[in-house]
Amino acid sequence: MEIVHKNNKEFKNWANSIINHIKQAQTETCIKVNTDMLELYWFIGKSVIEVQKIHGWGSKIIDELSLEINTEFPHSTGFSVRNIKYMRAFADAYPDFPIVQVPLAQSKNEFVQVPLAQITWYHHISLLSKVKDLNEKAFYIHETAKNQWSRDVMLMQIKSGLYQREGKAINNFKNTLPQYQSDLAKGLFKDPYKFGFLTLAKKINEKEIEDQLTSKITDFLLELGKGFSFVGRQYPIVVDDTDYKIDMLFYHIQLRCYVVIELKAVEFKPEFISKLNFYISAVDEYLSNPNDQPTIGLLLCASKSNVKVEFAMRGLNKPLGVAEYQLEQIIKENLALQNRTVENDNRE
Repeated sequence: MEIVHKNNKEFKNWANSIINHIKQAQTETCIKVNTDMLELYWFIGKSVIEVQKIHGWGSKIIDELSLEINTEFPHSTGFSVRNIKYMRAFADAYPDFPIVQVPLAQSKNEFVQVPLAQITWYHHISLLSKVKDLNEKAFYIHETAKNQWSRDVMLMQIKSGLYQREGKAINNFKNTLPQYQSDLAKGLFKDPYKFGFLTLAKKINEKEIEDQLTSKITDFLLELGKGFSFVGRQYPIVVDDTDYKIDMLFYHIQLRCYVVIELKAVEFKPEFISKLNFYISAVDEYLSNPNDQPTIGLLLCASKSNVKVEFAMRGLNKPLGVAEYQLEQIIKENLALQNRTVENDNRE
């Protein structure tokens, strides 16, 4: 049969609208199936808790329940002893199903509701065994759904301590950005950054770290967080007929601004701030479009003194943050030794 409308624009638009509706329906179906399954599992877990409390039945009741269910539904899956124990733990962890309610950051009177059905049962199983704190659970549920993390990626973020690191970079965003952008920017930058995915030699320098961050850009973007788009490394910019090179340049989709990242393989020094401030001004002047928001800078150091950082940032009107990065422990020890050797050579 001849396809008459294959190259017709109106036909393509119409066909795409049908395809988009199908995709939306499939997504909604998946969400509903997941919600229904979580609701069933929560009901079973809650019922187990209740009968154990009322009748004083021990853990063996779960073995007997599993046998009864699998005898009645021999072709069903998901009702093993182990999984029913997870159901009990799930109901115990979230008595207010289908949401978990936690206080907003720095507030005891305002609460946010996080729907549990945003992630799959298999995500929840891992979360139950790895995270105990309710606020932390809610954080990983929200971030997993927002970033569409697989279970393995979620577990990696839990292992890296993302909850404890996010929003912790020292910054001046409150004084240099509008509130709506300041809050978003603050939440995006963490401290420390974990670069354990790098494989570095014993003697390392900034160039080698940059090389590997670029070659492993997928891992680096995952550590930076959602919304970062890589623009370039050693990005050239000319100011008053002088050539300069920015270590790494990104653009953030949600913030709608450039992000300048300067990388230092040594402890923080106040003069690093001046250079980063210079690059932020240059990008604002020569790269940013009228619709872009102010460029933000991020200085990554091998270590830092928070007091020195705060002193160095006083009075600056450009938005920037400072954070440490962490390498594998053996590399970090070698780097410290290397820096001490350089300092001793300079004294001599």
